[in-house]
Amino acid sequence: MKVSIIGTTGYGGVELLRILHQHPTFKIQSIHSTKDEIPIWEEYPHLYRLFDKKLEPIDAEQIANQSDIVFLATPSGISGQLASEFVNKNIKVIDLSGDLRLPAKDYETWYKQEPVHESLKSQAAYGLPEWNRETIKNSNLIANPGCFPTASLLSLAPVVMSDLIDPASIIIDAKSGVSGAGKSLSRNTSLSEANENFKVYKVNEHQHTPEIEQQLLQWNSDVQPVTFTTHLLPITRGIMTTTYVRLKEEHSTSQLLELYREIYHQQPFIRIRPENTFPSIKEVAGSNYCDIGLHADSRTGRLTIISVIDNLMKGAAGQAVQNANIMSGLEETTGLDFVPMFP
Repeated sequence: MKVSIIGTTGYGGVELLRILHQHPTFKIQSIHSTKDEIPIWEEYPHLYRLFDKKLEPIDAEQIANQSDIVFLATPSGISGQLASEFVNKNIKVIDLSGDLRLPAKDYETWYKQEPVHESLKSQAAYGLPEWNRETIKNSNLIANPGCFPTASLLSLAPVVMSDLIDPASIIIDAKSGVSGAGKSLSRNTSLSEANENFKVYKVNEHQHTPEIEQQLLQWNSDVQPVTFTTHLLPITRGIMTTTYVRLKEEHSTSQLLELYREIYHQQPFIRIRPENTFPSIKEVAGSNYCDIGLHADSRTGRLTIISVIDNLMKGAAGQAVQNANIMSGLEETTGLDFVPMFP
């Protein structure tokens, strides 16, 4: 099957290139950007002699005629416009931005941009494979989840759906490496600001907040607004969420771990850690895994859930390819069986 990537010069786009370059079924037909028509290795020298395709202009008609799937690794505000150009053509679309994830009113409030038309938004399936596989399988348009929502939702789903927690008690403490901010230059992600530092940002204002709440409400209509706080780590890639919830009734750690294992036992990219062991970011680097550890505190009645992902893999490009596999009738692990990089 032939695939195209739009937005190849961003971190999400070049990660798609890395995955798809060795995918056994998908063949990269074309790569596209608004930049000059140069070989991709001139933008990313690590691709020299590995990938010599040139960046091409964005022509929706031509891309739809030559490819089966197009990945939109473009910024929010741009992806939605591109998706509208592809939606009535014979091509599957996977959007890595936030443009297709939220209703218009929420999108305007949190992203501060013009939303896509509701008729386009209504066609998009939310691409969280572990919980939406059948819808993804039958869709031609995917809204790939955000990186923070992926880690947060996968860690919360079992206890939210089982109605084991106080629906007003969810607090998510989230940390991300600087690649989550993309390639755009900013003071916060410069070496002198980020190195040997740890800082909070977008306090109670992060645009992924409504995405998390929207999905939680689909699982449990009693869920109340969550407290979601994001921090910037002095590392390149990776996300850790530490989530605190109050249990309705006392449950032991071992009981809750058994629940998680039972729910996720057929999910190839979810790894539930043994009791009293907790995942770290480096243990999933370069892979499509989400590792989860948890502990129930009988003293406070609270459950602490730790979830880690690679923000460019399970949080973006890896999950996008996982969705493409499902849409194409392939095993969802195809081309994604990376062993995490360590150290």
